[in-house]
Amino acid sequence: MKIPSVAILCIGLCMAGCALPPPAPTPLQLQAFQTHEFETPKRVAFNATLSVFQDLGYIVQSADLDTGFITAASPAGAKFNWWELLESSASSAQTRATAFVEEIRSGFVTVRLNFVESKHLSSNQGQTTDRDTPILDPKAYQVAFDKIGDAIFVRSATR
Repeated sequence: MKIPSVAILCIGLCMAGCALPPPAPTPLQLQAFQTHEFETPKRVAFNATLSVFQDLGYIVQSADLDTGFITAASPAGAKFNWWELLESSASSAQTRATAFVEEIRSGFVTVRLNFVESKHLSSNQGQTTDRDTPILDPKAYQVAFDKIGDAIFVRSATR
C-alpha cells in the first residue's frame, strides 16, 4: 500500500508543530550568561551599570556601592488583550532588574545581571495575581553588558 505524499506532508507538519520549547538553562549556564568580568575598579563598574539602567529607561529603586547591589524597574505599562477584556480584567507589566557588582581581585570586577518580566493581573471583582517570568535570553544580557562595557570605556577615558 502506497501512502499519498499529501498524507506524509500532513504528518510531518503535525509532528513539527509538536516541537518542544528549548530546555531551561542549567544554573551554571544561567550564571554564565548573566555574569561578565570587567577590568576596572568597582566604583567605575557600579556607576556604569547604574547609568546604563537609567539610559535603558529603568527607574533605580536602590543602589549601594558597599554591597554592590542595584535594583531597578521599567515603568509599568497597562496592557490589554482580548481574553482579558472578555474576563473584565486588566494587567500591567514591567521588567525588573538587579545587578550585583563584585570586586574579584584588584582592578577586576564581575557584574551579574538578572532580568524578570513581572505581570500584575487584576479583575473588576478585586482579585489580583502577580506573575514573574525570568528572562532567559542570553542576547538580552549581552546587549546590557555591551552597553556597560561602553560606559566603562567612556568613564575610563575621561579619568
